[in-house]
Amino acid sequence: MAQQPKLLDKVRELLQLKHYSPKTEESYVNWIRRYIRFHNLKHPREMGTAEVETFLSHLAVQGKVAASTQNQALSALLFLYREVLGISLGERLRVVRAEKPELLPTVLSKKEVAALLAQLSGMTGLMTRLLYGSGLRLTECITLRVKDIDLKQNQILVRAGKGEKDRATLLPSSLLEPLREHLAWRKELHQTDLARGYGYVALPLALERKYPNAPREYHWQFAFPSERLVYDAKTKHTYRWHTSPSTLQRAVRDAARAAKISKIVGPHTFRHSFATHLLENGYDIRAVQELLGHKDVRTTMIYTHVLNRGPKGVRSPLDA
Repeated sequence: MAQQPKLLDKVRELLQLKHYSPKTEESYVNWIRRYIRFHNLKHPREMGTAEVETFLSHLAVQGKVAASTQNQALSALLFLYREVLGISLGERLRVVRAEKPELLPTVLSKKEVAALLAQLSGMTGLMTRLLYGSGLRLTECITLRVKDIDLKQNQILVRAGKGEKDRATLLPSSLLEPLREHLAWRKELHQTDLARGYGYVALPLALERKYPNAPREYHWQFAFPSERLVYDAKTKHTYRWHTSPSTLQRAVRDAARAAKISKIVGPHTFRHSFATHLLENGYDIRAVQELLGHKDVRTTMIYTHVLNRGPKGVRSPLDA
């Protein structure tokens, strides 16, 4: 038992050194903790391939978890053994795989998008328009920093997106003026924070060591800030974090209800709609893939199944 906290501390430290996101860090630590408890608190060094296979198969059979959940647990354990303990689990794990449902994404029509956006204003309205106009993921939107919104080049730079890759995506011309006004307000808020002795923002550890003044510089601040300030006893600094994901999720859900849209709508629905509408407008699938940051074009191709021309883009003979 005495070794467990030390092991998890080591896991956290290595995840931070490798610049994994805080969300991934929490998920990996939780899965490793569950794995240890599942095997009656045995130290992972005393276990190996067989115990990992048993745990992952249990998640699929008894736990009935989704394939993505099982894959996340596998990634956490692979990180533990390979990166932290320096132990190989072999070439292939024999695991009962959770079934991956083939679900088509929910996509709004252009008319539905317009009706929903009409219900939103202020910061959440601006963020939702970015989700649809730029194809951002929820996390990518709320963690945007001021410096990554390029009003001159009409583009947004997404830093360390899914797969820890940077990419550039388009910035709609219709949002240039609203963003200028928002960033002017954001700068005033930051100056107020500085005057009160605050003004700090969290940065990846390596950057904070390299640029010690950066945490209080305006261009490093989150573009969409939280209303609350948070004191960190470790650094003795007061930070302004980004807005909470739940704030935008709740705003989108309420707007969909007000617009009387019967589909289940969340922030990610706008990314699906962005991709589908670009393909409907005749843009090349490779260009859409690049804007979305998909590693494989096959991931992007799912949107060809939900175009308004029917499955696989085929026109019905009745409409010919």
